[in-house]
Amino acid sequence: MTDTTLRLEGLHHITAITADAPANVDFYARLFGLRLVKKTVNFDAPDVYHLYYGDEQGTPGSILTFFEFPGAAVGRAGDGMVHTILWRVPSPASLEFWDARLDAEGVAHAFTADGALRFTDPEGLAHELVVTDVPDRPLVADASDIPAEHALQGFAGVRAYASAPERSAPLLQALGLTLEDASDAATWTAAGVARRATITYEPPLAGRGRPGAGTIHHIAWSVADDGELEAYRGNARAGGAQPTPIIDRQYFHSVYFREPSGVLFELASRDIGFDVDEPAETLGSELKLPPQYEARRAELVVRLTPIVNPRQAEVTA
Repeated sequence: MTDTTLRLEGLHHITAITADAPANVDFYARLFGLRLVKKTVNFDAPDVYHLYYGDEQGTPGSILTFFEFPGAAVGRAGDGMVHTILWRVPSPASLEFWDARLDAEGVAHAFTADGALRFTDPEGLAHELVVTDVPDRPLVADASDIPAEHALQGFAGVRAYASAPERSAPLLQALGLTLEDASDAATWTAAGVARRATITYEPPLAGRGRPGAGTIHHIAWSVADDGELEAYRGNARAGGAQPTPIIDRQYFHSVYFREPSGVLFELASRDIGFDVDEPAETLGSELKLPPQYEARRAELVVRLTPIVNPRQAEVTA
């Protein structure tokens, strides 16, 4: 039996893959104006980075993370993969600001038929900036060259490829997502008290998908704590999924399962946070390691790719 009182608070984070950490930091922390809120390593492969970007406090709903696998080939999104991240901006004037900023940086971009500003990062990961009329609190980072009134405000949602999205409906309903429009069975909304986000399923392109640099590994929906994680595990099982036990990811606790269309879902808790191992004022300024890898710090520092945090570079310039 599903617990129908539960509501996901939109997206917690989105995790993608990069082959080039320095270029990734330059794009997302400098050009995008996000704050690098955590510089750590992959729990399962500690010789590669796990980088987290977000708003000034590292608030769930703004967190974009990357595993760095140096030398990884560029991937291609296909059936069962998320292919585009949608970000909120506050106004049409903000779209004009980003249009000019991307143009000045030489980043190819275009407006879609519905008015979103679409472009990709250097490895091909697609983004759309959208103006949305929602009550969600803006999740903004302080970037010196991006006016606060035009800064990114957190996730609006994602787009994924699915050849038979109707297969996902029972699980999405069990998780508390609802159809955004009854005439469009491919778009679902996770709406909680404070935040909301959508997942839209679209027909896949010809050819098989290929994980790699510039592709999304998984998306994480936002839940409160371990109690909700256990309740959602039950809901996920009732919807036909096979959820993992709760896993400690240091900055949140997680449950993972693959939904029927193929997208890897995570449920991540909001009750811990990125300031658990460093002050909020200095988030992302130092390499932080999970306790089990602290004894290997000297080795890992040598093996990890050197990166420059643009925010720290401004301070020392």
